[in-house]
Amino acid sequence: MTTRSEPGDGRLPRLRRPRGPASSGTSSRHGKPRTSTPSSALDPDATATGDGGGLASAELRPIEGAEQIARFFADRASAVPNVTILERTVNGQPGLAAQQDGATVVVMAFDVAGDKIKHIWAILNPDKLRPWTTS
Repeated sequence: MTTRSEPGDGRLPRLRRPRGPASSGTSSRHGKPRTSTPSSALDPDATATGDGGGLASAELRPIEGAEQIARFFADRASAVPNVTILERTVNGQPGLAAQQDGATVVVMAFDVAGDKIKHIWAILNPDKLRPWTTS
């Protein structure tokens, strides 16, 4: 069961149908050099939670701390070939969508305070990702 959530309350948000790219409309291929470390965008006390819905592999417990979250996502990204990361607005929040062979495999929404990400919701459940998949 999915419940609606307010940013920062720790519950996973319900994904709504995508409404096009974020304002910048940029995309990047996995593996391009970065100008900053991934953890620099994260609040030191940030948390990340995942929803696989029992249909996709997701961490069972929240990941806590900027370095741990950055390491977790870097390890996962390096293990998956041919992934395109797209900036998206997710339920009115900044986010990312990862696509592999035209199918969306994860959508992430960010709770941002100031210039730091406080929480990441990663949705991997294929039932919830159907509206995000392009053909």
